[in-house]
Amino acid sequence: MNQVGRATLELLDLPVEILIYILSHLDGYELAQARQVCHNIRHMIDSSSELLYSIDLKYFNSISFPSPGPDRTASSLRKSLRQSEFAWQKAEYFKHNPISIPDIRREAFMWSGGILAFKVQNENRLRFFQPQVTNSDHSNSTSLREWGCQLDSEIQFSTFSPTQNLLIFLVRASPGESHAYDLIFRLLSEPDKVHPEAGSAAVKTLDKDDFELLDPPDVSFSIFGHYCGILFSDAFMVDVVLQIWNWKSQDTSLCFKPAHEVMDFSFLTNEIILVVNSEELLLYSLVDFPDALHLTAKFSLPALRTPFEYEMVRIKDSVSSHSHMHNHIITINMKIFGDDLTNEPCVTLYVERNALLKLQSTYTRRYGKASDSSPSLPWSEWGLKYTRSFREYSYDSCKHVVSGLRAVSLFGSQIQHPVPRPLCIRDFNPHRVADFKAGNGIRWNQRLIEGESCSSADLFLESLGHGLPYIETITEEKFLGLKLIAEGNKVMLLSFDFVGRLRSPAQAGGPHFVANEVVDQSIETLNFE
Repeated sequence: MNQVGRATLELLDLPVEILIYILSHLDGYELAQARQVCHNIRHMIDSSSELLYSIDLKYFNSISFPSPGPDRTASSLRKSLRQSEFAWQKAEYFKHNPISIPDIRREAFMWSGGILAFKVQNENRLRFFQPQVTNSDHSNSTSLREWGCQLDSEIQFSTFSPTQNLLIFLVRASPGESHAYDLIFRLLSEPDKVHPEAGSAAVKTLDKDDFELLDPPDVSFSIFGHYCGILFSDAFMVDVVLQIWNWKSQDTSLCFKPAHEVMDFSFLTNEIILVVNSEELLLYSLVDFPDALHLTAKFSLPALRTPFEYEMVRIKDSVSSHSHMHNHIITINMKIFGDDLTNEPCVTLYVERNALLKLQSTYTRRYGKASDSSPSLPWSEWGLKYTRSFREYSYDSCKHVVSGLRAVSLFGSQIQHPVPRPLCIRDFNPHRVADFKAGNGIRWNQRLIEGESCSSADLFLESLGHGLPYIETITEEKFLGLKLIAEGNKVMLLSFDFVGRLRSPAQAGGPHFVANEVVDQSIETLNFE
């Protein structure tokens, strides 16, 4: 009896097109592992621009923007991504001509996504400025787009999200209403128009009873995806009201009055909120929104020595860059107060968003379901390993500006007189750090920082975090800046020129003194491409 031999079809017997299609369903980490299986698969991956681009996106902590298409191939996008990353590593940038802007008060402006906005003093009017490169082929020619908007109601607060073309106003409600404020949703590019995705043109916020309790409230905003939130608090941040809206859905909101003080909050994802107070970080889940917020984890801040205390704790989160990053750094700015201090030092903690999300399961395994009365995970069990700390003698708006896993600061301190300072670039990407340790990649003008921690024994009872190693690069050029932002492949500085003017004494018979007066402000753009 004739036997028919059975043919065995192995993976590599499939057509190349089918194999590449199968491989295209792997993410960047899985593709990097697949390259190690055998020579044939490695050659197949290395011959595909799309697969190599997917690996690079994971390695550099990026999400494809724009997506590959007829006008932008995966090969060209990969080339641009690698060129930009190498420019950051070498601190090589192209400078565009500075653009002069009107003189504005330092505390009166907002800056996000390359757009500068400020409220005109004594008017219910906002002005917007956006530097634009007129020739993208490494030309230093720039122009300034300028627009504005006027409201009939008194503007209490405003914020915007360039990624969603969203502008939000908080204005006084009309007399006789039972609520204190209206929240208005407009197009950022055309502020006179209601945002087409908004569920309502305006929503009511803060009952009159709560308003009288806070009288008047401090306000902080956060926007992420289809959520926006406002934290209303009194001067001592003891009585607080947190309101959250799905601004794309009509009449969908949640009002939360926590049992503890709240100093600040921020959206980590579409489902998780980070809240801070003077003792701990807290994570809340939005899975049952708008019915309830659920506390999921609590993490202690480092304990201070007596008589010091946290005067202010703020979250500085690069929300506008979330859509382009797999992970990102969150900074926690902690201002410390005490009778024995000659100044008010500021300590900044860096922590990865993904680390906080993973630590939720650590908390649950240890303590079970979180509640207001449950303990916090001690600082020694999370802070030392997962954070990095920096200390300054005062708050500096040109420090700890984060985009993804990269942070940009003006190096050194500027306490009294403005001085030009170099740009300090810190890269916390673990893949870059591992390659640097192995002796791979660019090493020019770079150094690896690990295992070190800022001096803290005079303030803290516990050691500060040193768990995030990073690669530091410092530019040769120095800058004089009031504020900076870093997004994508650009750094933008609000720079200024000043002159010293002789001032009369405050009291009769006192000495005359020289005061620095800003005479010109401009926006300077550094392009890392």
